[in-house]
Amino acid sequence: MRLLLTTDTHLPGRARELPAELLAEVDRADVVFHAGDWVDTATLDLLESRARRLVAVFGNNDGAPLRARLPEVAAVGLGGLRFAVVHETGPARGREERCAERFPGVDVLVFGHSHIPWDTTAPGGLRLLNPGSPTDRRRQPNCTYMTAEVAGGRLSAVRLHGLPPRRPAAGDDAAGGPPGRPRAREDR
Repeated sequence: MRLLLTTDTHLPGRARELPAELLAEVDRADVVFHAGDWVDTATLDLLESRARRLVAVFGNNDGAPLRARLPEVAAVGLGGLRFAVVHETGPARGREERCAERFPGVDVLVFGHSHIPWDTTAPGGLRLLNPGSPTDRRRQPNCTYMTAEVAGGRLSAVRLHGLPPRRPAAGDDAAGGPPGRPRAREDR
């Protein structure tokens, strides 16, 4: 079973559309995870229409229309593993222990918020995965997303994909968004 993990798409503030490479992965994936901060319902509509199965949550930047359609935490069993999805996990320091305590019985936790890719394993075996953001790289060299495989109760082939730099459209600022739009800061 092929998985696509993404989060923090922030459309249209961080990009006008999702990268073509990410959309191609949506079409190839058996399950798409999105860990929140969609910002617009059009992106949710798009992924719902293209993904074979979408497991998704809202994030701190998502307003009432998205919160009405998505949970804060999602849980699903896939291929013998228990997955949970949440947007925020708090500061990096102590994350593994905090998440293992908050999500007992979960094998893989997909999260977002920081736009910083993360792949660690907590004591007790909980795997924590943050795919970064496909539209806002922040301090990272590239915008990113992750793919993985699930078979026989095992997660394998976890891969972080870096996207090529976007070329700003006419009228965009150097950050790739609409002119004059402030760049939000979030807790790391």
